[in-house]
Amino acid sequence: MRRLFLVAAMWGAVSVAQAADMPDLPILRGSFTEGVNTVNWQGAYIGAHGAYGTSNMNFTGSTRSVAARLMDGLEMEQVQRISEWPVMGKVSVHGSGFGGFVGYNWQWTDTVVGLEFNYTHGKFGGSQTGSISRFFTLPSGYTDSVTYQGTARMNISDMGTIRMRGGYAYGPFLPYLFGGIALGQADIVRTARVFGTQVNPAAAPGFQNVPFDLSATDAQYAHLIYGYSLGLGTEVMLISGLFMRAEWEYVRFTSSVDTSINTVRAGLGYKF
Repeated sequence: MRRLFLVAAMWGAVSVAQAADMPDLPILRGSFTEGVNTVNWQGAYIGAHGAYGTSNMNFTGSTRSVAARLMDGLEMEQVQRISEWPVMGKVSVHGSGFGGFVGYNWQWTDTVVGLEFNYTHGKFGGSQTGSISRFFTLPSGYTDSVTYQGTARMNISDMGTIRMRGGYAYGPFLPYLFGGIALGQADIVRTARVFGTQVNPAAAPGFQNVPFDLSATDAQYAHLIYGYSLGLGTEVMLISGLFMRAEWEYVRFTSSVDTSINTVRAGLGYKF
């Protein structure tokens, strides 16, 4: 009987000790998230990425200034504004590249704000050729048969962005949004050609049927272009500062060829 009483007393003491420890469990405080450990994202980081995307380019009007200079002072340009004829349009071309990034994060509890420089080297851009032909009579009495042909290409080899980004850390995951300025280096070549025949039976001999063929090219190599960038992504911490990222970025450039580039990227980085 004495032994039974001793066992019961020991069991009661253990039960009281367990009950005293139970308020420390996250589930009893009404929240599971308190048991999730937030990763420390604050600090400098560096990494590399690969990119695949689409260049959307609008060549409409891209050779207008070249053609206007070519025909400056000519009657056909003054009357018909040939340089403004819509000879080309839009084109989309796929491309790929690779590059790296470096940045710094500041963290307040689960909120993360960062500043990052991102660089990509690759092959983005496209080209197009278009033409339009018209007949018209000038006040001078000549009837003109004119074809305006435009050719343009833009190749972007390097582009970089300076971004501000903000995210919310949950466990090992960091989804984020970003935006900033974009700079690029491109080769832009534009050619305008205007050719045809001027006919006037009443003109002096030798000037009754006059063929013409005019052309000019404007080439800019390693030309600086600029614009803006925005996008979203997520990072996941793998182990000991090593993290993986996936993101989508939209870049729009201002130049003689209206250009935007959409890329999806995958990268690997390390936070110090």
